[in-house]
Amino acid sequence: MAAAAAAAAVGGPQPPQAEMPAPGLALDKAATAAHLKAALSRPDNRAGAEELQALLERVLSAERPLAAAADGEEAAAAGGGGGPGAAEEEALEWCKCLLAGGGGYDEFCAAVRAYDPAALCGLVWTANFVAYRCRTCGISPCMSLCAECFHQGDHTGHDFNMFRSQAGGACDCGDSNVMRESGYTNQRKKTTENSFVGRDHKAYRNCINNCMLPLMFCKRHQIKSSSNIPCVPKDLLMMSEFVLPRFIFCLIQYLREGYNEPAADVPSEKDLNKVLQLLEPQISFLEDLTKMGGAMRSVLTQVLTNQQSYKDLTSGLGENAYARKSHEKYLIALKSSGLTYPEDKLVYGIQEPSAGTSTLAVQGFAGATGTLGQLDSSDEEDQDGSQGLGKRKRVKLSSNTKDQSIMDVLKHKSFLEELLFWTIKYEFPQKMVTFLLNMLPDQEYKVAFTKTFVQHYAFIMKTLKKSHESDTMSNRIVHISVQLFSNEELARQVTEECQLLDIMVTVLLYMMESCLIKSELQDEENSLHVVVNCGEALLKNNTYWPLVSDFINILSHQSVAKRFLEDHGLLVTWMNFVSFFQGMNLNKRELNEHVEFESQTYYAAFAAELEACAQPMWGLLSHCKVRETQEYTRNVVRYCLEALQDWFDAINFVDEPAPNQVTFHLPLHRYYAMFLSKAVKCQELDLDSVLPDQEMLMKLMIHPLQIQASLAEIHSNMWVRNGLQIKGQAMTYVQSHFCNSMIDPDIYLLQVCASRLDPDYFISSVFERFKVVDLLTMASQHQNTVLDAEHERSMLEGALTFLVILLSLRLHLGMSDDEILRAEMVAQLCMNDRTHSSLIHHIPENPNPKSGIIPGSYSFESVLSAVADFKAPVFEPGGSMQQGMYTPKAEVWDHEFDPVMVILRTVYRRDVQSAMDRYTAFLKQSGKFPGNPWPPYKKRTPLHPSYKGLMRLLHCKTLHIVLFTLLYKILMDHQNLSEHVLCMVLYLIELGLENSAEEESDEEASVGGPERCHDSWFPGSNLVSNMRHFINYVRVRVPETAPEVKRDSPASTSSDSLGSLQNSGTAQVFSLVAERRKKFQEIINRNSSEANQVVRPKTSNKWSAPGSAPQLTTAILEIKESILSLLIKLHHKLSGKQNSYYPPWLDDIEILIQPDIPKYSHGDGITAVERILLKAALQSRMNKRIIEEICRKVTPPVPPKKITAAEKKTLDKEERRQKARERQQKLLAEFASRQKSFMETAMDVDSPESDIPMEITTAEPQVSEAVYDCVICGQSGPSSEDRPTGLVVLLQASSVLGQCRDNIEPKKLPITEEEQIYPWDTCAAVHDVRLSLLQRYFKDSSCLLAVSIGWEGGVYVQTCGHTLHIDCHKSYMESLRNDQVLQGFSVDKGEFTCPLCRQFANSVLPCYPGSNVENNLWQRPSNKSIQDLIKEVEELQGRPGAFPVSISSETNLSKEMESVMKDIKNTTQKKYRDYSKTPGSPDNDFLFMYSVARTNLELELIHRGGNLCSGGASTAGKRSCLNQLFHVLALHMRLYSIDSEYNPWRKLTQLLEEMNSQLGNEEQQPEVPILYHDVTSLLLIQILMMPQPLRKDHFTCIVKVLFTLLYTQGLVALSVKCNEDDRSAWKHTGALKKNTCDAEKSYEVLLSFVIRELSKGKLYHEEGTQECATISPIAWSPESTEKYLQDFCLHFLRITSLLQHHLFGEDLPSCQEEEEFSVLSSCLGLLPTFYQTEHPFISASCLDWPVPAFDIISQWCFEINSFTERHAEQGKALLIQESRWKLPHLLQLPENYNTIFQYYHRKTCSVCTKVPKDPAVCLVCGTFVCLKGLCCKQQSYCECVLHSQNCGAGTGIFLLINASVIIIIRGHRFCLWGSVYLDAHGEEDRDLRRGKPLYICKERYKVLEQQWISHTFDHINKRWGPHYNGL
Repeated sequence: MAAAAAAAAVGGPQPPQAEMPAPGLALDKAATAAHLKAALSRPDNRAGAEELQALLERVLSAERPLAAAADGEEAAAAGGGGGPGAAEEEALEWCKCLLAGGGGYDEFCAAVRAYDPAALCGLVWTANFVAYRCRTCGISPCMSLCAECFHQGDHTGHDFNMFRSQAGGACDCGDSNVMRESGYTNQRKKTTENSFVGRDHKAYRNCINNCMLPLMFCKRHQIKSSSNIPCVPKDLLMMSEFVLPRFIFCLIQYLREGYNEPAADVPSEKDLNKVLQLLEPQISFLEDLTKMGGAMRSVLTQVLTNQQSYKDLTSGLGENAYARKSHEKYLIALKSSGLTYPEDKLVYGIQEPSAGTSTLAVQGFAGATGTLGQLDSSDEEDQDGSQGLGKRKRVKLSSNTKDQSIMDVLKHKSFLEELLFWTIKYEFPQKMVTFLLNMLPDQEYKVAFTKTFVQHYAFIMKTLKKSHESDTMSNRIVHISVQLFSNEELARQVTEECQLLDIMVTVLLYMMESCLIKSELQDEENSLHVVVNCGEALLKNNTYWPLVSDFINILSHQSVAKRFLEDHGLLVTWMNFVSFFQGMNLNKRELNEHVEFESQTYYAAFAAELEACAQPMWGLLSHCKVRETQEYTRNVVRYCLEALQDWFDAINFVDEPAPNQVTFHLPLHRYYAMFLSKAVKCQELDLDSVLPDQEMLMKLMIHPLQIQASLAEIHSNMWVRNGLQIKGQAMTYVQSHFCNSMIDPDIYLLQVCASRLDPDYFISSVFERFKVVDLLTMASQHQNTVLDAEHERSMLEGALTFLVILLSLRLHLGMSDDEILRAEMVAQLCMNDRTHSSLIHHIPENPNPKSGIIPGSYSFESVLSAVADFKAPVFEPGGSMQQGMYTPKAEVWDHEFDPVMVILRTVYRRDVQSAMDRYTAFLKQSGKFPGNPWPPYKKRTPLHPSYKGLMRLLHCKTLHIVLFTLLYKILMDHQNLSEHVLCMVLYLIELGLENSAEEESDEEASVGGPERCHDSWFPGSNLVSNMRHFINYVRVRVPETAPEVKRDSPASTSSDSLGSLQNSGTAQVFSLVAERRKKFQEIINRNSSEANQVVRPKTSNKWSAPGSAPQLTTAILEIKESILSLLIKLHHKLSGKQNSYYPPWLDDIEILIQPDIPKYSHGDGITAVERILLKAALQSRMNKRIIEEICRKVTPPVPPKKITAAEKKTLDKEERRQKARERQQKLLAEFASRQKSFMETAMDVDSPESDIPMEITTAEPQVSEAVYDCVICGQSGPSSEDRPTGLVVLLQASSVLGQCRDNIEPKKLPITEEEQIYPWDTCAAVHDVRLSLLQRYFKDSSCLLAVSIGWEGGVYVQTCGHTLHIDCHKSYMESLRNDQVLQGFSVDKGEFTCPLCRQFANSVLPCYPGSNVENNLWQRPSNKSIQDLIKEVEELQGRPGAFPVSISSETNLSKEMESVMKDIKNTTQKKYRDYSKTPGSPDNDFLFMYSVARTNLELELIHRGGNLCSGGASTAGKRSCLNQLFHVLALHMRLYSIDSEYNPWRKLTQLLEEMNSQLGNEEQQPEVPILYHDVTSLLLIQILMMPQPLRKDHFTCIVKVLFTLLYTQGLVALSVKCNEDDRSAWKHTGALKKNTCDAEKSYEVLLSFVIRELSKGKLYHEEGTQECATISPIAWSPESTEKYLQDFCLHFLRITSLLQHHLFGEDLPSCQEEEEFSVLSSCLGLLPTFYQTEHPFISASCLDWPVPAFDIISQWCFEINSFTERHAEQGKALLIQESRWKLPHLLQLPENYNTIFQYYHRKTCSVCTKVPKDPAVCLVCGTFVCLKGLCCKQQSYCECVLHSQNCGAGTGIFLLINASVIIIIRGHRFCLWGSVYLDAHGEEDRDLRRGKPLYICKERYKVLEQQWISHTFDHINKRWGPHYNGL
């Protein structure tokens, strides 16, 4: 078909359908393309154009239906036999050929790229891509950079972070609209972020401005932006201009063809995905074109936006039936989407809505969106649809553009528009999104695309609502929109030209109208208000998020926000939108039964208010900062008040809120409050000019006040029947992300109302809302009809705390931003020490990113350093790690601790207590106050003048009556009054004194004045004067049972016999509720402007529900107190002494001049009372005089309170509780001290060995036996054969030893491709090679006795030191098996925790029964000669039955020993214990057993630091179980007797005559020569073959014999390392001294003899150049030779000394490093006792030859010579042994984590060659692995688990690259260890969520390494879980 098309194109006859061969076809394509290009290049190119069109018509024909292509078999028929993809591939090949104009396509691409003028990066990425954001360089908060651009730019010292993209994004490098081209230079910040701390903000800004240089764009885009790219040659892209329109049209036809409207309730994702899959090559082709650079993008832009070519190709009016059908499908798709195409309405019979219905009077919205799924919808239905939602006020939108057409009409005029339409219809396929975004660097395209996007905005919303994958779609929408709307210039342009704001607001309104329900707030039946239903998917799933996010984004641009704030119609619409959220998620208090179903919709409600209402509000507020913007605020406030008035009308609100209802959502109130605050703070507006009348203010305050009362109710457990979710709401309301958009505006609005309303009315309202009015009576008993007695106390505390917050808080009343930040920070730090990120999280963020106070900004860091000290990360003894913390400075506790701010900001009530505890601790520590202090009183910042009226609350009679009543009740010990109530009362009095209006005159102004109204409690409203006013009698209503009723009332209540001051004669009575009602009526019906004088009616102070009036009677109480007298009596009461208060000014008059005395700033209630009295005296001389008078009178003692039986019962209960608490505290303290002492003894990791709890009693040395305590049954006794005792042990396989290296250079983690780690220099590899070499040339059984294994996979045994009976252990394990509790270990695998110390263990090691006497006998030295001892040793080794316990007797002990041996074998894998050539050989077991001993000794040496200089106190501090382990191993070793003929002991101690005959048998492999044997292995074999317990002299004998062999090996190795000259020199000097008396103890003589003997063989011959290179170039002086020999032997001496220490309990001597050899030699008995060490020490003096030295050496050398005759190379290699291994270390890590991350997070796995989802790297060997990767799974083991077995014998340490966390695998368990990389604030960044730069914490890494080396992962890390081989 393609060939036919080609033939037709060049004008020839059409050939038959047979296909041409492929090569010819390709040639033909190129020729055709070249021909067409030439034709089109001519001046008259019409013919060429027609030819090309014809060709494209054939090649790109979309007539094969995609639907058929998607179905298997029909596809072949439809596609002309080439399969579904063949024709499409062919078409693509044609397109490439045509674009290249006959040339090569790759060359064409390169040529186009050369003309790329684009200075933008524009790289588009999808979700999970790692990108960077630099706040220093960004203009827009959405700015992001790809890693390459970021690293090529200079961001040193900037505030940047790395992040993992959630929705996708694009790189902004080079875009000066989004990021600055220049920023700070390197000189700007050489220190950390805190470098400007302590300097003012101006200096900081100056510094930045002075060092601005063009550094921010990366190197590539700096060059581009400054260079001139040459013009593109005309003919280069000529073909593209012709081909691409047709290609894109073809793509659109495919999209039309493939789309089928989904049937009802059947998702069509499958079909859509099939179509998209088929179209992937075409879209990828377009994507590749965009990557060719600016020149090609420019052509694509022309094609996509050319209206004429779109019209020509898509009109559907031509002859082509297929094109017509395609156009019809397009129109059907439009219609089914609820859209119309205006021009085609007549042709295709689609009805257009009439002009009358298209104007938008919001009634049609709900129905329109409600019927989206139907094919047809009409306006009538729409209107009907909205009726069910309840009538509500209709909104007229401002301009005529806001009509139905926004929602319904779409007209496509270009390819771009239709392409976007289908992109939306197909729900934003990723490939299409990427293509559309890749085009954005082209500016012309960007504008066109943005306009198109706006045009389709309503359609996007409709599709999003219907989508089943709304999350994915939301991400894709934001991926696009954030690129478009972050650019201010572009946003402004589309706002002006395309009505962007109108569209966005209308679309949001439509969206929310689809989920409205009738509001049940206030008047449930008649309410006309509708609210969003929070249970709808739209809100629950945050489906509205992308649209709101776009709206917030465009409001961040000043020019756009300005337009919004000026447009009255838009503001009306927006307030209408906000009112949908007003009162949503209403809570009704359950009074009878617990709610059945706890709704979790509340979080959706909070999120909706924050995102859809609050964040746009903050965006608008950020542009109302200056005086010139006053008009904007007036507009918002005006329409906000109108909306509020409508809301009050709609819910039928008058003055009382409905009981037992609360909604936390009042966005209209909060809009109003925040704009008021901004108006006063920044715009200098007069507050009264934007306030409504008093009636409206009263209404405004009701609902926020209701929320505050409900908070107290919720915390008092009054809403407990509503379930946990109501507590969740109360907590979310004050939580850091919500508080400044919720509780703060509410409190501020209440402050504004309080400052303007009558204070008596406000105070009455507060106590009535909190339901504690009935409590405020002087009577000792009362009845509360609205509150249970148990809730009264906490509700009263709540009311008083609320008043204190209301009067103290200055967040919006005059504090600057920096002061607010400081107060917030201090409050958080006082609750707890915080990490930097926790502080950022807890401090309410300013939701407006342009505020300048972003966490991490200059002001944040400077305030932090001013108020807090940094505590670096610390390590606790248990090994757990702390993060870097900030803690308050001492002066902050002293002067800035503000309990009010703490109470406001606590989510959990316990945080308030935590802050007080910390404050108490500070006062005790600093010696300021020893007792339990009260919250300190903090002076407040001055009020802004506009809010001065707030202080009238403190000077109103109602509050004074409440304070007087409460003080009296507290003094009289009435019920339900706590210390907290008193504290708040005193706080309010002090606030009143601090804020009194003016200084009083000395004389009372009212003395000669007219008589006040006679029932008034107080003469005036000033607290200062009211404090001294005495109140004589009070009339109260009390229950008839009250004690007051029984007292005689005074003869005449009307006469005032005392006449003190200006008291009226009648008893006082007061009703809060009546007072408030009266005030309200007055304000509503007032004639005058202010109702100042109010006569209080004499009604009862009781308000009760009708029908439930209790039996009350009136009683008159004699009071005769003033506030001052009550305070003084309170002082007496608190101090517990009579007349305790003495006015301080009587002694020191200075106190009245300088009242701010530090002694009064911290203290308890007594201090508070003293402070208040001093302030009262300062404010008025009259008060001062009265205080003195009161103090002069001797106060009669307060009468003891009569206690009723019920009260006594309560008191008894309280007393019992108190005593129980004290007992509990005492017990706990005792337990803690016991635990501490136990930890010090039993668990101390640095304790000396003598602290082992297995105490060996030494009272009677004659008969004493080792006694053990069983930690299960508690019995003490010896271990016996019938009832053995065992040590709790942990057996684990270890490869730590194998990681020792001989190189001092540390191994580094590879961070480039060139760096690699080669494992062949490790100890394990070297020993492996040695064993293989021996096995190749020598007899297998002999080889297995010549070395040790266990370097990899060796079994390490450790114990906590506790013992238990083995039968007790078995029953303990049984109980663990039956325990259903989830444990962190597997009981079936024998794992358990020690019953006493809870240390992890998995076996029990039996203790060998034996007495100390026996040990003492065995340790006594004998005077036998060495020859006698040698014979004894040989005899004992050959005597099989010498072991005291016979195996055949099958005792319990022997069974347990066999059992533990099985456990030891099963601990490690088979490959680590099976080295024999013949599988199952007993030699294997023999080798394995003595190697276990070797492994444990070697590891203990490493734990001690590699030497024994520190002596007895083990630095590793492990409890040793080597003694018991030796008994078990020896028992089993004795089962394998070595044939005496092959016993190495004979070769060491006897001269064998038949040397020649031994080596004569050529066919049989020889035994390993004795000089090739590992001496430490021989030591262990010899000792374990001896009967136990071993005699000390036998041990010394073995050591002496073996030392002679070791020394000889050292001499041989030395001789091999020397060169020929050195050897002949040694040979000569030694020969001269051979006949001296101590020739056998002279290394020179012995060395010369060794050289002479070995010269007989071929060992020294054939030294080629290669060997010379390995020989060390040391000049061998006597000193260096001596040092070499000592170093060679030292390791053996250390191991032997450790063994001696464990077997015989002898202490290890401590010494200097240089003395170690001599000290250990004498300790082991190698040195003669008379040996003096003054002259230089000679190691050869330790030699004690059992037979003549020269003879035995000659014998040993003969074996070597025999071997080197045939294998000189190997013979030499086996002689040179490395004896000095360095300590094992983990890999060295780079300083900066980014280095690791950048290399590994995109690295491909070597096994599966994919980039792992969770890459990890082994910190032991550097292997890169896939964590949890199924791709690399082998035999059901995932790669990390498999690697941990191969690399660490079951222990793996992995760094997770994407999380910066280290994971430990130990056997079948794993745990998260933590991170060794911390940020600048000493914090981990798990999962790299914050993305800040991370730096290595060397201390942490050291701890990790220490735990690895000491095998303590199991003990120190507590959170283990099974990994099921899935890591």
